[in-house]
Amino acid sequence: LVPKSLAEPRRMGNDPAMAFDGDALRGHLEFLVLSSLNGSAAHGYEIAARLKEQSDGRFDIREGSLYPALHRMERSSLVKSKWAKGERGPRRRVYTLTARGRRELEGQRVEWRDLVTAMDAVLQ
Repeated sequence: LVPKSLAEPRRMGNDPAMAFDGDALRGHLEFLVLSSLNGSAAHGYEIAARLKEQSDGRFDIREGSLYPALHRMERSSLVKSKWAKGERGPRRRVYTLTARGRRELEGQRVEWRDLVTAMDAVLQ
C-alpha cells in the first residue's frame, strides 16, 4: 500500500506551486533534514531556510515539526549538535551529520529512487 501522503499529496491553497502541508511531508522530514545537513552543519532555522530555498518555497517546515524531528534524530545518533555563538545574537544549537546519519541518508536515497522508479512505471 502507498501511504496516503504519497498517494494524495496535499498542497496548501489551490496553486500547485504553493507549499506542501505537513501531512504530505510526514515520513519524509528526517530524510529531507539529513539531505540538508549533508556537506555542512546548520542550526534549525538555517535547515528550514535551506529546504524552503531548495524546493522553490514548496517545503515550508514549521518549528513545531522540525525541532522534534532533530531531537529524535539526535537520540538515534543520526545527527549531533553543539552550541555555537550566533553571528548576531544568542547562541544556537548547530547540527551535523554523524557517520550513522550519512549511512542512513544513502540508504534512504536508494529506497527513494527505487520508489520513484516504481511509481513512474505505474503512472506511465
